[in-house]
Amino acid sequence: MAGFSPEWLALREPADHAARNPQVLAAVGGHFADKASLSVLDLGCGAGSNLRAAYAILPDRQHWTLVDHDAALLGFARERLTHWADEAREQGEELVLAKDGKTITVDTRKIDLNTDLEWVLGWQPDLVTAAALFDLASKRWIERFVAALAAQHLPLYTVLTHDGRESWLPEHLADAGIHAAFTDHQHRDKGFGPATGPDACKVMAEAFRKSGFAVSSGDSDWLLDATRRPLQEALAEGIAAAVGETGRLDPKAIADWLAARREAESAMIGHQDLWARPI
Repeated sequence: MAGFSPEWLALREPADHAARNPQVLAAVGGHFADKASLSVLDLGCGAGSNLRAAYAILPDRQHWTLVDHDAALLGFARERLTHWADEAREQGEELVLAKDGKTITVDTRKIDLNTDLEWVLGWQPDLVTAAALFDLASKRWIERFVAALAAQHLPLYTVLTHDGRESWLPEHLADAGIHAAFTDHQHRDKGFGPATGPDACKVMAEAFRKSGFAVSSGDSDWLLDATRRPLQEALAEGIAAAVGETGRLDPKAIADWLAARREAESAMIGHQDLWARPI
């Protein structure tokens, strides 16, 4: 699976939290409102941002198992969570957090979701969650994942799946070419086979409905302006680098586009949040 740096994850977290769809989040919270405690399995957890964004709508006692293939990121997640919490202490291998009256225990596991997916889901959490993960996965892997959730009767709450919508202001002559080349790059293998990229939302919804799940979704778009200039610049640089790898555009055209996008007035990057539960 493709890796992401702690710096990038920290930079995007405020925009991720602001973009999260409130209706989908509220539906998840309402589903578990009668439970006194909850166990959550967070796949591809990165720096633990998903926990920090969702804990408030979940029961007062929560146990999160954070799963990632990158041991360094798991260590970074524990560090970030320790500083974020009102109180934090080690209890064996677990991290015990107190935050806003809630008690949250955290376990971190280095896991390969290609080889160990069914085993991990066999831990039978109350909720499976992920952020910005499934556009990296192949259609075959997503269908395998949904089948495994269906076999265990597990619900999924996933956020910030890129859906291919994108607009920058002011417009630039190279926008269409850059977007097409970037989309091509998104479909390359990111560790789970040929990636679905911006098709992931449709692929997931179809797979869940065929498996008898109730599915609801909503937009969770990044809306970037001068207040998020560092993220906007880093995003543009990442897009330009990916486009350069495709060899589809002249390097000068890419450089001109990047220079303009570093100073763009605003950008909208489309994402979707999804809540799927067995009926």
